[in-house]
Amino acid sequence: MRKKLRKLIFGVGTPAGKTFDIVLLYAILLSVTVVMLESVNHIRVKYESLLYGIEWFFTILFSIEYIARVYSAKNRWKFIFSFYGIIDLVSTIPSYIGLFVVGTKPFIFLRAFRLLRVFRIFNLPQYIKGSKSLITGLKASKGKIVVFMIVVLTVVMSIGGLMYFIEGEANGFTSIPRSIYWAIVTITTVGYGDISPQTEVGQLLASILMLIGYAIIAVPSGIVTASVLSLKDKGGKKSRFICPRCQTSIKQKEANYCLKCGEKLNE
Repeated sequence: MRKKLRKLIFGVGTPAGKTFDIVLLYAILLSVTVVMLESVNHIRVKYESLLYGIEWFFTILFSIEYIARVYSAKNRWKFIFSFYGIIDLVSTIPSYIGLFVVGTKPFIFLRAFRLLRVFRIFNLPQYIKGSKSLITGLKASKGKIVVFMIVVLTVVMSIGGLMYFIEGEANGFTSIPRSIYWAIVTITTVGYGDISPQTEVGQLLASILMLIGYAIIAVPSGIVTASVLSLKDKGGKKSRFICPRCQTSIKQKEANYCLKCGEKLNE
């Protein structure tokens, strides 16, 4: 019985196991939706009893599912302290804690973390190679990204300090850290608007910072992309082309078309 239950619950590769996990995903989505609806005041007042009943239905359902996982796991302690085991437990206990401690209801939304199970359900081995290439590209471009971040920090600290002396406390720039906060918000093009320069010099400096922000947004992605492409180009000694469409390395020197996607290659 334990083996059959393990095959159903943990058997992602089996039709029954995949169906079980997909149904579980829908249950998680519905339970999160209930928590979201319960946070809306007029809906909570009108349907309080119904939402409370649905919430506890899902709580009991997920509790049974967690106990079944612990029971059927090959190594129970290993599952309990695994990433998914901790996620399952943390997303279930807030409802029970709420029976004894007031103010824990918002933590019920933690069950949304169970949606992370989607990475295990769909079991995407075809993307593992791509993720490794991305990680390798990030590692290869680590030095350039660090230099880029140092430059950005220098810019925001310098302009933040200037804005503190130009605008002053009267215009909301009450300290250098607060001025640096404004510079970060501006250079990232977020623009909360809680602080804004009032003097002409300050507005000119803000305009320059905004233009710099637009210019630097593409820099990190460009650095990583260049590193990934260069690594792919070095993937084999016989590589001659990289397909511009699917980025496949073509080993045949005389190839006119990509063997994977059929894209015409440059001469």
